[in-house]
Amino acid sequence: MTIHPGGQNICGVSIGVLALESYFPKPPGHIKNPSSLQFTTLYEMLDGITVPKLLANPTGEMKERLIDAAKRLEAKGVRAITGSCGFLAIFQKEIAAAVNVPVFVSSLIQVPLAHQMTGRTVGVITASAGSLTEAHLRGVGAENTPIVVQGLDDAEEFSAVILRNERTAMDLAKVEAELLAAAKGMIARNPEIGPIVLECTDLPPYAHALQAALNRPVFDIITLSEMVHRAALRVPFSGFIT
Repeated sequence: MTIHPGGQNICGVSIGVLALESYFPKPPGHIKNPSSLQFTTLYEMLDGITVPKLLANPTGEMKERLIDAAKRLEAKGVRAITGSCGFLAIFQKEIAAAVNVPVFVSSLIQVPLAHQMTGRTVGVITASAGSLTEAHLRGVGAENTPIVVQGLDDAEEFSAVILRNERTAMDLAKVEAELLAAAKGMIARNPEIGPIVLECTDLPPYAHALQAALNRPVFDIITLSEMVHRAALRVPFSGFIT
């Protein structure tokens, strides 16, 4: 007989997501689309915390709300915690210190890793270059990594919907084209760039097209989530030895 201690309202969850409030489309590849991942996720909604607010004014009250939400996810049994916006990097250390499960609230954690793996400058594509500060990089230990930052501040469709929250309808093909144009321009100006890290959680749906266009490794919140899931929830390997 196997007796489990119980004590959880929900069971079998791998990754918990600190989910900012937004209503634009989340196609497959977005962390707020559960079909993007091959394992179970649980979302802790943070009503009132939007992308524009996080970028413009990451307050102490916002940090405390995020910490409380992370604690709720931990209490519900998640094995690790991520976030729905890479700019949560500014709170990475504080959230990680508040819980006892791995925390990776920003794909920017992969910036030092990508550099160490390739020995080359890392191209960071972000929602807003002007909003990505030294404090965000320090939050994930990337302040001393050689990077080139490319923002999408001037991308018409992306900035109208995601940065300025003007509407919820979004032309996904246009966003993809804007991303590719920005990335190609970044590489043309900085050919020394090797790996690409997508800060923005809205960009992984287009990562395959980006890689096809640039022929470079592309890291994002989905690649990081998959790695952490495998580390936090190990299962036996299948196969044969002879």
